[in-house]
Amino acid sequence: MKAILIHDGDSVGVALEDLKAGEVVTLGGKEVTLVDDITRGHKFALKAIPVGEPVIKYGYAIGRAKEPISIGQHVHSHNVKTDLQGELSYTYNKMPAASLKSVEATFDGYVRPDGSVGIRNEIWIIPTVFCVNNVARVLERYAQDKIAEGGFEHVDGCLALTHPYGCSQMGDDQTTTQRVLAALARHPNCGGVLILGLGCENNNIGVFKQFLDLNDPRIRFVNSQEEGDEVEAGEKVIDELLAYANQFKREPVSISKLRIGLKCGGSDGLSGITANPLIGRLSDLVVGSHGTSVMTEVPEMFGAEQILMNRAKDEATFDKCVDLINNFKHYFTSHGQVVSENPSPGNKAGGITTLEDKSLGCVQKGGMAEVSDVLCYGDVLKSTGLNLLQGPGNDGVSCTALATAGCHMVLFSTGRGTPFATAIPTIKISTNSDLYNRKGSWIDFNAGQIVDGKDFETLTQELLDYVLAVASGKLTKSEEKGYHEIVIWKDGVTM
Repeated sequence: MKAILIHDGDSVGVALEDLKAGEVVTLGGKEVTLVDDITRGHKFALKAIPVGEPVIKYGYAIGRAKEPISIGQHVHSHNVKTDLQGELSYTYNKMPAASLKSVEATFDGYVRPDGSVGIRNEIWIIPTVFCVNNVARVLERYAQDKIAEGGFEHVDGCLALTHPYGCSQMGDDQTTTQRVLAALARHPNCGGVLILGLGCENNNIGVFKQFLDLNDPRIRFVNSQEEGDEVEAGEKVIDELLAYANQFKREPVSISKLRIGLKCGGSDGLSGITANPLIGRLSDLVVGSHGTSVMTEVPEMFGAEQILMNRAKDEATFDKCVDLINNFKHYFTSHGQVVSENPSPGNKAGGITTLEDKSLGCVQKGGMAEVSDVLCYGDVLKSTGLNLLQGPGNDGVSCTALATAGCHMVLFSTGRGTPFATAIPTIKISTNSDLYNRKGSWIDFNAGQIVDGKDFETLTQELLDYVLAVASGKLTKSEEKGYHEIVIWKDGVTM
């Protein structure tokens, strides 16, 4: 198959391989002779599109023609403009709840004293401030060496979650940092947590304790300015935490306890055709089995937001969806930015033309499930089912937000590729087989097999098996390399 018609009402087709001008492509029962070369993932017109007429893909408008477009012509940013606007009013047109398939499945997880479940049993070192980042990294290496020596067979590793904040912040900006770090300290993937402070920072340990559960037996503290040798003091605490964490052992846990984060980055024209629909089917299986999935990247809902709003479980949740979208649009405009300043250069090179085009592909990660709740940035999950989470499109910030919310892992679709990973296992799912074959050291799973002829049902089962294996301890490609980082969303004054 050279190209695809995604929806019967579409006015464009999408190339599944590089096509040459003069080639004849049959889609929707008619033959189209290509006027231009069409790169894989890019669009071509199936009908004449006059100036000002909507360009239809996925069954929805992705923008308007800004010049006449002839049959077989390349359809992209040179001849299509966005139709996005600022804050809007919305009407709740509730869709009937989809009937989702459930599965009887388990993974081997770690059950914590409070009943929460982790898929990793790691020591997390959380600096209160950037000043002690290097100390945290030294202690991370110490812990990893101790684990490698043996004797802690139930501890999966140690992560230093370094960041550039914790001092010279004020008001809500500092509170955001504290809420994010505190939520990470509560994450069930932690078997032990070292809170590493300096002593004189705004977010000093005494202040930060107000955000923590001081009854949590996993948490210990080291205040560097109070220690003669902060590394030696930290090593003693690491020894204690290793011994404590090693008491936990994997045991079978229902898939209903699984929490997955949904993310895409470095998207291309195949993202909405292969990887994102595949992730959506996996999300529906998890949600249908009473588990939880979380979708973020609010700007990449712009242009497709009504689809999600109409799936809100009730009017109160719909109102939260409206606030989620309009508040983020206000965030853009209050900084003098237009709401449509997306896609990225890499997205455009991959065939994505407008933000509507990108968003309609992105929201497919949420499958067909109804929206059960909407979370603010830094919030921790309260509801099972499909949740929407406030966060930008930025990979680092949004993946950290998913970890902060309590997701066990991130399913990260990509058409361009990235080595990035956050504090929780980050499964890279390629949209095309070329990326999977070229960057095997980055990519964990190949959704490009859809284009190669594998059916969605078979590949969804294979992805589910892989996800459950990762939940049971299988390392992702980024984990094998020790890649992990957090990025906190900053929106305030630096003193």
